[in-house]
Amino acid sequence: MADRKKVAVVMGSDSDLPVVGKAIDKLKAFGIPVEAHVMSAHRTPEEAASFASSAEEKGFGVIIAAAGKAAHLAGVLAAHTVLPVIGIPVKSSTLDGLDSLLSTVQMPSGIPVATVAVDGAENAAILAAQMLALSDGGLNAALHEMKRTMAEGVREKDRKLAESLNA
Repeated sequence: MADRKKVAVVMGSDSDLPVVGKAIDKLKAFGIPVEAHVMSAHRTPEEAASFASSAEEKGFGVIIAAAGKAAHLAGVLAAHTVLPVIGIPVKSSTLDGLDSLLSTVQMPSGIPVATVAVDGAENAAILAAQMLALSDGGLNAALHEMKRTMAEGVREKDRKLAESLNA
């Protein structure tokens, strides 16, 4: 775990923290080192480009980018790195998050951004963990355990439902 790649979580505004915090918590639960930053594709484009350009050499394995409204942050970061970038479209007061979703998912050829659901921070963290688990056996085992635990939880809910209906 000492040589485990880090995940960068970059948000366009500190107002995105209530959403992005779920990704940070999930990454930490997997034992993945995480760094969080606020950068804007529009207000601090040079800093965003510089961060993405140097992320690989700084030990990052995946970048998660969360932004609302125009949501160009993930694409700007992806344009400046070969690391996988996962976009979290953040629901805003404008267009109920549809603008963020479309801005994140509609990328030009050669600049891929994996995109999760609007406000889908937990899935972004799990996807980042799955990417890192390709070369990290301990992380792979933790993901298998997570899936097993989820399945057990569903089976328990099914059992309780059957009991309540047959009582």
